[in-house]
Amino acid sequence: MKLVIVESPTKCETIKRYLGDDYVVKASYGHIRDLSTKGKGGLGIDIDNGFTPAYNINKDKKKVVWDLQKLAKEADEVILATDPDREGEAIAWHLAKVLDLDIAKNKRLEFHEITRDSINEAMEHPRTIDLNLVASQETRRILDRIIGFKLSALINKKIHSKSAGRVQSATLKLAYDQELKIDAFVPEEYYKINCFILLNNKEYELTFVSDNNDNKEVKTKIEAEKILALLNGEAKVINVKKDIKTIDSKVPFTTSTLQQEAFSRLKFKTDKTQRIAQSLYEGIEVNGEHVGLITYMRTDSTRLAPIFVQRATSYILERFGKDYLGKPKAFKASELTQDAHEAIRPTSNHRTPETVREYLTADQYNLYKLIYNRTLASLLKPKKEEVLVVTFDVNGVKFKTEFTHTLFPGFEILYKEEDDVKRYDSLPNIEIGDSFKVSNSGIEQKFTNPPSRYSEAKIVKLMEEVGIGRPSTYASTISTLKKRKYVVEEKGILTVTDQGRKTAHVLEKYFPDIVDAKYTADMEMKLDTISEGNESSLEILTNFYGPFIKEIENAYKIMYVDEAVETGEKCPVCGAPLIYKEGKNGQFIGCSNYPKCNYVKKEKKEVVYTGELCPECGKPLVERKDAKGNTFIACSGYPKCNYTIKNKTVNQTNEPIKICPECGGELIKKRGKYGYFLGCVNYPKCNHMEKISKRRHN
Repeated sequence: MKLVIVESPTKCETIKRYLGDDYVVKASYGHIRDLSTKGKGGLGIDIDNGFTPAYNINKDKKKVVWDLQKLAKEADEVILATDPDREGEAIAWHLAKVLDLDIAKNKRLEFHEITRDSINEAMEHPRTIDLNLVASQETRRILDRIIGFKLSALINKKIHSKSAGRVQSATLKLAYDQELKIDAFVPEEYYKINCFILLNNKEYELTFVSDNNDNKEVKTKIEAEKILALLNGEAKVINVKKDIKTIDSKVPFTTSTLQQEAFSRLKFKTDKTQRIAQSLYEGIEVNGEHVGLITYMRTDSTRLAPIFVQRATSYILERFGKDYLGKPKAFKASELTQDAHEAIRPTSNHRTPETVREYLTADQYNLYKLIYNRTLASLLKPKKEEVLVVTFDVNGVKFKTEFTHTLFPGFEILYKEEDDVKRYDSLPNIEIGDSFKVSNSGIEQKFTNPPSRYSEAKIVKLMEEVGIGRPSTYASTISTLKKRKYVVEEKGILTVTDQGRKTAHVLEKYFPDIVDAKYTADMEMKLDTISEGNESSLEILTNFYGPFIKEIENAYKIMYVDEAVETGEKCPVCGAPLIYKEGKNGQFIGCSNYPKCNYVKKEKKEVVYTGELCPECGKPLVERKDAKGNTFIACSGYPKCNYTIKNKTVNQTNEPIKICPECGGELIKKRGKYGYFLGCVNYPKCNHMEKISKRRHN
């Protein structure tokens, strides 16, 4: 028996089916070990001895590891087949350590799609664990632990922010800088000049070019009205320009561009896109076979494998004909591109979105269709358009308009680009000297708009452009910022909160390197060079640690401390003031003398009485909430009496009918054991009741 270990249990059945009965395939369920929180500062790192890390098996993985150890002892061979990236390499290394495998000889499979051909190819050409890639991941993890623990402790103490980190803080700064631009924005007035002409009995809007003094912008109402006075009579054609435009298809998806396009077209958040892409990669049951539909979804490359291009070429010729067959896009890697994997693409050309639709959820289908069509479209010929640009003169005021006609759809038979261009079945016959009647005109007061806040997809694009993080961290970084309440998201748009602003401002003031995009990108590149064997992990850590710790020590001395907001109450345990605090479940009230005193005030929930009596025991009925937060009515004598009113909607709209003669409160209509009555809203403090007259009841 041979044991194959993968990360996700979803892959196990598929890979076992490909490999046969001689193999047992089990999952590690992701990382099995992480840095310890013991030792100096709880870092789990021996700083004085070459930044040596100490690892613990994760609590939730102890049984997983025990089962794998047992199977490994029984197996003739253990093969590691974790994901083909930095984290996957580290997981393979940790597995080799805990299973006591020979790292120098143990087989490590690398495959980028879960298909029979890919798995068999990996089995025929196994490699060993890439220790340089492991060192790169380990160095990143050590850096993130040092920055995360040291910096988070500081800002938590000083400004009550929950955390800071190497990637999350630089990303927060991107959003914060945009907020500052919005704050500083001063709107400027301008005027839009509207002019319409009649062409072939249809009205067409013209675009303002310049006034009779060649001014291209209209800033005041006086200027606009002067122009408007000239817009009568005829619009004379003074220039006609016809061009053939060739529009190329876009390259296949990277992690970043997939997240951007999924947000733009499908309104998916970044983490949702990654979650669905992961399910498509790990595989779907199609016609009784579990198959991976796309290649690995964490990549910064737009390159396509030659074997895929070869198969896709045959498919395109078969489906669309030679007139549509284009050429693969030339791959251009920037200095920030790793190119460890090819682009995100379908694993099969013949597995079209429509043929697998019945096996997918709506979201899976939409994302798969996006990936499939974009990939094949990248291999199709460009679109050709004929564009007619016409310039008009109306009493010295110049306007223009464009007419666009598609000559050849090219790649758009599969993947239509989104734009605001209106296209016509044919171009109008217009020549210089032609005149057209001005059918309508007017002016509109406008104001310039402030810069837009970033969407999640835009943040991802910026992270990629400046080199912050890597494809595997884009979605998780944004999720962290939202969890820390540094940003809030509404319809995919991120707004930096007051706490997020404060955090970014303080970090920029005291730790400018940490939030600087260039510094973070340079650090990423240094870490990448470790994976190539061209950089020393110890040197990078040593050069970083000394200056960083000095900054931390200095900040503790000079950084201001946010004053705690007191509630006005004293702690019943030690007498210190009670203050408002922030916890993982929101705001609470606790002792200011923490950690010496860990008193937390338990908020008493106010009982809401309905004004009705329990028909079984006679005690007041009250409002309660179930596990889902739904309000229902039950007896206040619970658990002795478990009477509830099923399907009873709590009445929140009872309007006051008269004033209570006993307490001055309001009497409202209530329902009791024997029907409706008037009862005081201050019940049970006031139990005044009155009968309802028949006239009022009706």
